[in-house]
Amino acid sequence: MKLRNTIILPSLWVLGAVGVLACGGVRPSATADEGSLKQAIGDRFLIGTALNVRQSSGRDTAALRVVKRHFNAIVAENCMKSAEIHPEEGRYHFDDADALVNLGEANGLTVTGHCLIWHSQLPRWFAVDKEGKPVSAEVLKARMKEHISTVVGRYKGRIKGWDVVNEAIVEDGSYRKTPFYDILGEEFIPLAFQYAHEADPDAELYYNDYGMDNPGRRDGVVRLVKQLKERGLRIDAVGMQGHLGMDYPDIHAFETSMMAFAATGVKVMITEWDMSALPTLTRSANISDISDTAAFRQALNPYPVALPDSVSQRWNARMKEFFNLFVKHSDVVTRVTAWGVTDGDSWKNNFPMPGRHDYALLFDRAYQPKPFVKEIITH
Repeated sequence: MKLRNTIILPSLWVLGAVGVLACGGVRPSATADEGSLKQAIGDRFLIGTALNVRQSSGRDTAALRVVKRHFNAIVAENCMKSAEIHPEEGRYHFDDADALVNLGEANGLTVTGHCLIWHSQLPRWFAVDKEGKPVSAEVLKARMKEHISTVVGRYKGRIKGWDVVNEAIVEDGSYRKTPFYDILGEEFIPLAFQYAHEADPDAELYYNDYGMDNPGRRDGVVRLVKQLKERGLRIDAVGMQGHLGMDYPDIHAFETSMMAFAATGVKVMITEWDMSALPTLTRSANISDISDTAAFRQALNPYPVALPDSVSQRWNARMKEFFNLFVKHSDVVTRVTAWGVTDGDSWKNNFPMPGRHDYALLFDRAYQPKPFVKEIITH
C-alpha cells in the first residue's frame, strides 16, 4: 500500500485485535501441546507472513520463534523493493534480501519475492536521465530487463514465485499513470512478465493489487490476466491484498473477485492480510494539519493502550469469517500471507500520525496468538 502526502481517509478502520499487553515482558509464544497455525491449516494452503529486516536478520528472536512455529512461508516487507535492493544505477544491495532467503531455506519456509515492478518505492534514477527528464522507451526497457534479470537471476531456483507487477490497475479498471505506463504504455506489464520468466523459467509469476473487491479493478485485472495468457506469457496467480476493515470490503464482493480471478485459470493468493482495529473516519487532510488537531489525533488513536473487549470480539469474528472464506476456496487459494508478525510490526502504526497504535495482525504485541488464531489451532 502507498502512503500519500495528502490523504483521504476513506476508512481508518474499525477492526480490532485482542488481549494486548501495554507493558511488561514477552511471554513465550506457545507451548508444545498447543499446536501451531500451520499444522491446523495443513495442506489447504501456505500460511505466510512478511518479515522486516530485524526479523530476517535474526535480531528479533521472539518474532522468529513465532514464525518458525506457526508459518511455512515468508516474504520481504521492504528489502526486495527496487528502492532498497537497487538504490543506484549499477549498484545493488543484496545483504538483506540474501538474509531473508537464507532464513527461509534454513527453516524450510517457502519464499516469495516482493516485488519487481512498482511505481512506489521506485529509486529516483530508474525512469529519468541525468537531467531528471523521462528516459526513452528503449532505455526504460533495458533498465527493467537488467533489474529483473539481476534480481530474479540471483535467486533462481531458491524463490518459489515473484510479485512481478504491483498495483498497476486503478478503480475504474484502467492503468495507473506511473512512469512505467507514461513511457511504455500497457506494454510494461507483459515485458515485466517476459523478463521474469526468462530469468527463472521455473519460478511462479504473480500480479498483486489492493482493493480487489472493487468491480472496476476486478474487471481490469481479469482483462490483464487474459491478455497475458493470450500472448503466451506465464502468470500463475493473482495476489489479492488483504488490507481490510470492519466495514469494508464486503465479503461477498471479495469472494466474487476471488472466483472471477480463478475463472481465468490462475490461482488466488491472499497477500498483505491485516485488519485495522481503529474506527472508520472520513476526512481529507494534509498530515501536518492532522498533527495540529488534538481532537482529531484522539479520534485517530482511540486505543493507545489496549482494545475494548467489544472491539476485540468483533475484530476476531470478522477475521475468522475471512479465514473461513479462504478455507472454503482452498481449491484455488494457494497462500495466505499476513503483512507482519505481530501488532507492533504493522505498517498501520504511526500513520498518519506518530504514536498511533493499531492492532491489525494475527499475533499481539506480546507475541501471543489472537483468539481467532487460537480457535483455529485448537479446532
